[in-house]
Amino acid sequence: MTEIIAELQKGGIVMIPLLLGSILTLAIVLERAMSLRAKKIIIPEIVTAVERIKCPEDIRVAESICETYPGTFANVMLPALRNQDLNREELKEFIIDQGRQEVRTLERGLVGLETIAGVAPLLGLMGTVVGMIKVFNVISQQGLGQANVLSGGISEALITTVTGLAIGIPALIAYNFFTSKAEGFVLDIEKYTASLLHRIRLMTECREETGSGV
Repeated sequence: MTEIIAELQKGGIVMIPLLLGSILTLAIVLERAMSLRAKKIIIPEIVTAVERIKCPEDIRVAESICETYPGTFANVMLPALRNQDLNREELKEFIIDQGRQEVRTLERGLVGLETIAGVAPLLGLMGTVVGMIKVFNVISQQGLGQANVLSGGISEALITTVTGLAIGIPALIAYNFFTSKAEGFVLDIEKYTASLLHRIRLMTECREETGSGV
């Protein structure tokens, strides 16, 4: 470990933002890995409650279950259940607006991950340029005889390049992975909200035909 730290220190000042970027990447990855779990987003109990909706009493049961399991899914379904008396188009637009707000929760931190994926290799490249500038300064002042100084500048250049890539590549992979998961959850939520709209419509039509109230 000591040897690794010593090698990283040779990378110069550029290693500071790279180190911060690596810590932030790890924090975002761990947080998203915990948050974007299927059972934590698409709550089975809510899905079951929605699929069982046939009468007004089922609506109230579904509302109660959504209140029991708060989260992204419940935040979309619960307002729809509570505003079932809106006409179909109004209710659909209401759900879409609510869904847009919840998408932000699913994608939280991913912009930072994408930024790190793009910036880390550039910082590594900047470290490379700085290291090579030092090499050429030594050559211009002392000639090619100072092997230790020359190797130090080249080492700094190579270390920052490798570090930047070592941070940027995993960050990009993680960004694409979590973006794909978030988009998948959005599609799942859209599917269940469409099912909810359909069931509310059928229930409303049944009420109108029988002349009964909620």
